[in-house]
Amino acid sequence: MLSVDVRSINFEKFFVLDRAWDSLPFILEGVPYTLLVAVIGMAIGLILGFFLALARSSEKRLLRWPARLYISFMRGTPVLVYLFVLYFGLPILGITLSAVLAAIIGFGTNSAAYIAEINRSSLASVAKGQWESARALGLSYWQTMRRIIMPQAVRIAVPPLSNVFLDLLKATSLAAMISVPEILNKAQVVAGRTNDSMTLYILAALVYWPLTMVFSFLQDRLEKKYSKYL
Repeated sequence: MLSVDVRSINFEKFFVLDRAWDSLPFILEGVPYTLLVAVIGMAIGLILGFFLALARSSEKRLLRWPARLYISFMRGTPVLVYLFVLYFGLPILGITLSAVLAAIIGFGTNSAAYIAEINRSSLASVAKGQWESARALGLSYWQTMRRIIMPQAVRIAVPPLSNVFLDLLKATSLAAMISVPEILNKAQVVAGRTNDSMTLYILAALVYWPLTMVFSFLQDRLEKKYSKYL
């Protein structure tokens, strides 16, 4: 059984306010990189995830099975391993990516697998009778998708897609492992220089927190916007 003598804990070193305040500007320099990787990675995931969802739902095996294999692989392997493959592994094949580009590609293609499943279930939730009605009106597949199906599916997909983005925003901290100068990487630099890991990692967490709060607020606004379709 773990036994801890509270009297032996130096609470003054738990969070050194002066050090945190002095380090804050340097830590904040990592915010643009965090947002860059998260936003562009999410954009890639949304585009790729949409077409993966269509392929996953296709009646053609040539489209359905490769999509299922891709989704299964990406959901079943750690994203950190994938980042290492892109950044440290590809140079063996003569392909060298910058740390930021490797992170964007890694998070974008990985999140696409989760987004694809969200899109697939959202599209499937729209009544099949609406497809039949659209065909009766002479609308093409893409006209039906754009004008009838997607507006309804988006309303259903917004909450889970927002959660994917929030998870992606926090997961960008893994990019520190391939030297992307984002928030956690900046905190690691200062922690190594000051030998005060506790203060700097708590400070990094406090920087992530308001970022997620801002996007959570935007999520609520989007949900209210699309609730008018209920």
